[in-house]
Amino acid sequence: MIRTVLARLGLSLTAALGAALFAFLTLRVGPGDPARLVLGAFASDEAVAALRAEMGLDKPYVVQFVHYIADFVTGDWGKSYAMGEPVRSLLADRFPATIELGLCAFVIAVAMALLCGMVGSYARRDWITRLLRTLASFSIGVPQFWFGLILLMVGFECLGLFPGPVGRLGFGVPPPPSVTGLYTVDALLAGDLATFADACRHLLLPAVTLGLLPFGFLLRLFWANLDDVANEPFVLVGRSRGMTRWQVFRRYVVPNAIVPTLTASGLVLGQMLAGSVLVERVFNWPGAGALVTQGILQQDYSVVQTFILLSAVVYIVANLCVDVLVAAIDPRIARKDTAG
Repeated sequence: MIRTVLARLGLSLTAALGAALFAFLTLRVGPGDPARLVLGAFASDEAVAALRAEMGLDKPYVVQFVHYIADFVTGDWGKSYAMGEPVRSLLADRFPATIELGLCAFVIAVAMALLCGMVGSYARRDWITRLLRTLASFSIGVPQFWFGLILLMVGFECLGLFPGPVGRLGFGVPPPPSVTGLYTVDALLAGDLATFADACRHLLLPAVTLGLLPFGFLLRLFWANLDDVANEPFVLVGRSRGMTRWQVFRRYVVPNAIVPTLTASGLVLGQMLAGSVLVERVFNWPGAGALVTQGILQQDYSVVQTFILLSAVVYIVANLCVDVLVAAIDPRIARKDTAG
């Protein structure tokens, strides 16, 4: 198990460095001068050159990249020259909201995909099959921002069951004492069930919207895996020994089909973090999406680069958790890595 985790960690760190290098080069080869954007079109060349030196842009790319990685590891994330604030404080206010939204959407998408996949594969009713296949196609094909607007119109405007796009908590509801930055978790840690319920109500619609596309993808994948495993010889052997269809399905089909689905679900989380910008806009969610979008337009290197590495760290941790879970479900994976 330990060797499995270390092997996955090494691959994940390599991928994170590759993503950081790609973002680093992409931001710098693009048109425009960050110093000129900060100071304005009428700033003197001397002032622009001085700001470039202060930002470290006058150094070779190799030196800039090494400083970028070293500063991130040591916690010195620099300053946003476009906003005039330290990057750490900017992201500390917004990144937990993005993490909370992404994790909640991830849990909803995975749980609903597994549940619907098992129902569709086991029930074998035509109307259930058609319904779930239509739902999967709808979730993959519909634009997320449009679906979010529909949820707001129905859940908020028409039925009044959910709050509008007002952020993470309702007006007059104080945030819980900050421990993790995730309002739902912090409210539970503080024993404040009222704040927890309010945070969940504000979180549900944007989380469902963000999890819509991954749900359709994972549902199709899990359903196909279930059907493939159901045709394996060991399933027929289990039935020949007198086991009921449900016993064979629960003991043999689901555990073998869930492993590749969980592995793919770890890859989905990265897409959720990167693709939450439009959803945050629709629901006025105070996450890092709008901040990073503004940073890209203004070539605010410190904000964008730090967000990319933070997202990579979250992605690595999430995939390690998935790998450990998969190895626990199927010990053959851990033994294979150990033997290799």
